Amino acid sequence: MDQKNGSSFTGFILLGFSDRPQLERVLFVVLLIFYLLTLLGNTTIIALSYLDPHLHTPMYFFLSNLSFLDLCYTSSTVPQLLVHLRGADKSISFVGCVVQLFFSLALGGTECILLGVMAFDRYAAVCRPLHYTVIMHPCLCAMMASVSWFIAFANSSLQTALIFLVPLCGRNKIDHFFCEVPPLLKLACVDTTVYESEIFFAGVIILFIPVALIIFSYVLIVTAVLRIKSAAGQRKVFRTCGSHLTVVSLFYGTAIYAYLQPNNSHSQDQGKFVSLFYTIVIPMANPFIYTLRNKDVAGAMRKVFCWGYDSR
Repeated sequence: MDQKNGSSFTGFILLGFSDRPQLERVLFVVLLIFYLLTLLGNTTIIALSYLDPHLHTPMYFFLSNLSFLDLCYTSSTVPQLLVHLRGADKSISFVGCVVQLFFSLALGGTECILLGVMAFDRYAAVCRPLHYTVIMHPCLCAMMASVSWFIAFANSSLQTALIFLVPLCGRNKIDHFFCEVPPLLKLACVDTTVYESEIFFAGVIILFIPVALIIFSYVLIVTAVLRIKSAAGQRKVFRTCGSHLTVVSLFYGTAIYAYLQPNNSHSQDQGKFVSLFYTIVIPMANPFIYTLRNKDVAGAMRKVFCWGYDSR
């Protein structure tokens, strides 16, 4: 990056919510609580999936992957935001901005793909129950998870390189609380149509291919469930799949709103609050959505946390 850009020497200023000092104080308390709940909830899911043999299934393997992703994704932005909300210095180095953008894109992309893989897992469990253990072999599960991570990190490398090739001409004030694609493109002093088209195309692949897989899987799942004569059996399937669908709707809805709209279609304040939603609210809510009314997880929690009591 050449010297005219200036960002390689001075870094960036994350304006965040600095125009609303009273809101900053409220946000600090709320986000701190949400972040602690995110750490607690997702760490619990990972620990239970590891400690309880009954949860050594493909579903909980992918769920623990998702929880680890949420932990990393939230931690890539929220701790810095909390520091900025409490202090006057809202700067971030050029390298820090590159790293933050890279990991936020990579982890978000991995979650997109992983949610599609989880839909395939639900399809195999509901529509091919007799062959489920053969289809969802541990080696296949590990391979699908690894491919999800690889594709997302490769895509993030490409997008991050494209973003920071855009000339900024000394502009370094980002009207956001972390380094994200739309506000970074607004700093450009040249026409960004080509860059936006390339990033849009990559976003369509990362977002809509998993969405297509999810829709196709759930069409087959619903068809199979309607053939089940037992009302209790139908409720059990819908309860299990309903958690995944809720997470999918929340995550993809906000991601599409944030990344696949024209830059001038919504205000910057709206973009900030949407980003808050998918960087902190969704990762916090995911463990509770998946464990709510989940008897397997409830039983695992009783066994793990009440082990000493039960053994007496």
